[in-house]
Amino acid sequence: MIPDLLQTFRWFGPDDAVTLSAIKQTGAKGIVTALHQVPCGDVWSVQEVRKRREMVNKEGFSWAVVESVNIHESIKTGSPGRDRYIENYKQTLTNLAAEGMLTVCYNFMPVLDWTRTHLDYRLANGASALLYNATALAAFDLYILEREGAFNDFNPEQQQAAKLYLDSLTGSNKLLLTNTILAGLPGTDEVFSINEFKQHLRKYSEIDAPTLKENLFCFLRAVIPHAENLGIKMCIHPDDPPFPILGLPRIASTLADLTDIVNCCPSIANGITLCTGSLGASGKNDIPRIIRELGSKIHFLHLRSVQRLPDGSFYEAEHLAGSVDMYAVMKAIISEQIARKNAGRLDAAIPMRPDHGHKLLDDFNYSTYPGYSVIGRLKGLAELRGLEMGVKGGVVSG
Repeated sequence: MIPDLLQTFRWFGPDDAVTLSAIKQTGAKGIVTALHQVPCGDVWSVQEVRKRREMVNKEGFSWAVVESVNIHESIKTGSPGRDRYIENYKQTLTNLAAEGMLTVCYNFMPVLDWTRTHLDYRLANGASALLYNATALAAFDLYILEREGAFNDFNPEQQQAAKLYLDSLTGSNKLLLTNTILAGLPGTDEVFSINEFKQHLRKYSEIDAPTLKENLFCFLRAVIPHAENLGIKMCIHPDDPPFPILGLPRIASTLADLTDIVNCCPSIANGITLCTGSLGASGKNDIPRIIRELGSKIHFLHLRSVQRLPDGSFYEAEHLAGSVDMYAVMKAIISEQIARKNAGRLDAAIPMRPDHGHKLLDDFNYSTYPGYSVIGRLKGLAELRGLEMGVKGGVVSG
C-alpha cells in the first residue's frame, strides 16, 4: 500500500483570520506554521515552541512542518555578525527538536520573500488571484525605485512599455504597486520604504550569484551536521520568481541550482521544498525531471500552478490548470513514494500543502494573508487529494 501524502494547511498563528477550527473542515491533518512574531535572527525559545505546538495539538492537528525559520541578512551577505546568527539558528533547531519538530523549511532569497505586483487580479470567474506583471515590475524598478543600472536589465521595448504603464497609474496606484512589491516576510505586515530597500540593495552591490551561493554553502556546512544530529530535515524553498529581479541574484531557481545545494553538504538533512508554482514560473524548469533526479531529497511539497504569459508575467492558476502539468508532477511524486517504501524509508508520507489559493465566495469577507484564503486553498486541497487518489488507483490497477 502506497501511503497517502500528509495533507497540511499553512496557518500564520493566533492572529490569522483563518482559524484552526476552520482548517479542521478542510480535511487537513497537519499544520504548517512558524513563530512569525520572533524577529528574524533571534532564537526561538523552547517555551514559545511548546506553546505553539500545544496550541496546534489541542485542535487535533500535528505541527507537521516549520515554515519558515528565516535566515538573517547577515548570513546571506556574509557580513559581520554572521557567525552569531548561525549559532542562533542552530539553537533554534535544538529547541525545535526538543519539542519534536523535525522538518524545517527555509529560503535564501535576498531581502524580499516571494514577489508579486498585484494581490487582487480578477479572473474571468470573478475569483481573485496573485499576479506578477513583468511590465509593472519594470515600471517600478526603472521609474519609481530608480535603481542604479536598472536600464541595463531591460531592452528598449520593455523600457517603453514600462513608461507607458507608469503613466497610466494614479498616485495611489503607484503607492499600492510599491507597497505590494516591497512587502516583507510572510506572516508580517512589514513593508520596506524606498530608502530602506535601497540600503539593502547597496549591501548586495558586490554580491553576485556565485558569492550568494557560497554564502549559502557556508551556512549549510555549519548547520546541516547539527540538524542531522538532531534528526531534523532542512528543506530549501526555491526562489519566487525563479529569475533575478531588482538587481538581486537568484541561486535556487533551477535543477542545476538545487543539485548544487544538496551536493554541497551531502546529508539526508540537506533537502528541498518542492514548490511547483515557484519553479513553474519559468518554462525552462521540467518539474517532473527535478522530482526524478532529486526526489530522495524532497522533504516538503508546495503544490500549486501558475499560468505563464508571453512577456514573462504569470498569475496563480487553479491548482490543476495553468502551465504546470500537475498530473505528471503527481505521478513523479508517487513514483518517489514507491521508491522510498521499497528502500525501507519511513518518510514516504511526504508533507504536502495546497499553496496560494484564489479568493472565492466567502473569502472576500475576510482579511487574510495574500494567497492564503481558506476556501480557495480548500478547493485546491480537494483537487490535489482527488488527483493523488486517481493516480494511485491507476498505479495499483495497472
